[in-house]
Amino acid sequence: MEHVTAVPKARTSPDSEAKTSGGGRRSLAAALLFGALGATVALIATRQVWAEGDAQTAGGALHQTATGSDVTGVPAALAIVGLAALVAVFAVRRTGRRLVSLLLALSGAGIVAAGLLGASDTDALDEKAAAATGDAAAQIAAVSHSAWPYVAAAGGLLLLLAGLLALRFGSRWPSMGGRYERGSGPRTRKQSVDPDRPEDLWKALDRGEDPTG
Repeated sequence: MEHVTAVPKARTSPDSEAKTSGGGRRSLAAALLFGALGATVALIATRQVWAEGDAQTAGGALHQTATGSDVTGVPAALAIVGLAALVAVFAVRRTGRRLVSLLLALSGAGIVAAGLLGASDTDALDEKAAAATGDAAAQIAAVSHSAWPYVAAAGGLLLLLAGLLALRFGSRWPSMGGRYERGSGPRTRKQSVDPDRPEDLWKALDRGEDPTG
């Protein structure tokens, strides 16, 4: 008879397991920090003045300002989507977690693009000039731009990093629903029922138990 040599399975050392769990905790903390901070920064930046200038009227120059939300509503909307995706990452697992992580990363990338495009935008100021002067062809003169569009882009970059961390390390992170799965929680001990006591029978029925079992 031929001898079959069993190949021993490779065992994972405690040190490597500790490094893996430690890396998962660090990436989780970093993703939460980057995601929350990035969305907050982007939302704050959209409420600030991105551009300003003077609209020429018959009575003189009329100063006009445009906030980030006047220029584009994309950063604020994607910041909210990013926050929702950041929370949803812990509510799903496997393929669902990867899809939500991708949504988180795309939200950040969209904020970066919108912030950079809005840094030199003058359409919002021209619309305000037209409304202020009653002339649809009115334009803003001496336009100046602030650094807030780039701050919004920086917030989007943080969201993008959070999404990339979730894509890379999300499989090691815990899930909110894990502890509530069937069979994972402690079982409720069935109380004894005395068939000679009617009150015990009624209590068992209220608990959804079979008093005759």
